[in-house]
Order: sequence, then C-alpha cells, then structure tokens
Amino acid sequence: MMRRLMLPVLFVLCGVVVAIRRAADGSPVAAAVLLAVFLLLAALFSPLAFPRSVGAAEARRRSEADGRPIVYWRPGCRYCLRLRLRLGRHAYRVHWVDIWRDPAGAAEVRAVAGGNETVPTVVVADEARVNPDPAWVLDRLRS
Repeated sequence: MMRRLMLPVLFVLCGVVVAIRRAADGSPVAAAVLLAVFLLLAALFSPLAFPRSVGAAEARRRSEADGRPIVYWRPGCRYCLRLRLRLGRHAYRVHWVDIWRDPAGAAEVRAVAGGNETVPTVVVADEARVNPDPAWVLDRLRS
C-alpha cells in the first residue's frame, strides 16, 4: 500500500517544505501558490485520480460482456496519467486494473509487453497495445 502512495506523499512533503521556506523568507503568497501546485500534483499522481480498479479476471469478464477496453496501469506512471487525462469523462467507461494491486494483471502485462511491466497496456477484444495513443483508445470506446 505504501508503494502506491509514495509519490503523492513525496509531493505533499516537498510542498510543505518549500512553502515553509517561502513563508519564512517573507513570501506568504508564493508559499500558498507553491503549496497548491504540489498538492495538485499529489492529487494527480495518486490512485484517487483514476476510476476504481478491478481485478484482471473481473475486468476480462466485464470486457467480454460489454466490449469495453481494459487498461492496465499503476500509480505514479506519467503515461497512465496522460491516458487518464486524455480520456476525460470517458475514463469511467474503461475497465482499470492496477497491476501493483493485482498480480494476475501484472502477469498479463508481462505476457503482452515481452516480460516487462510496461503500462499503460490496453486490451480490446484480444488486441493489446502498450502505451497506445489515447485517440486509439477513444476510437475503441466509440465503436
């Protein structure tokens, strides 16, 4: 669990340290702005920025039933965050599998990515892509 929160906690701690330093130098406005930026980064890189993850088996079952893509991801991955942000409101229509919480999901990613745990890996109807263009995922959601 701590591994999932390491990056967001680091952002918060750095933000507090930077804000205290700026406030001590007599710049309370700059301190508040910097703290807000670090808190925003912490929120974006936390697991809370993503829809609720399911297990790999459950995602496969749901995908077979509704035809929606499965996205294998992990917290702190900037490419996963890019995909999540580019999907926008459509992100909740995708089945998300956190490979740090689900060993079966990690194994599926390794099978697709040549033994590596490269994320995001997207699977749609037995077609898998590693770090796909978000437009490709949106196209699969629309079809």
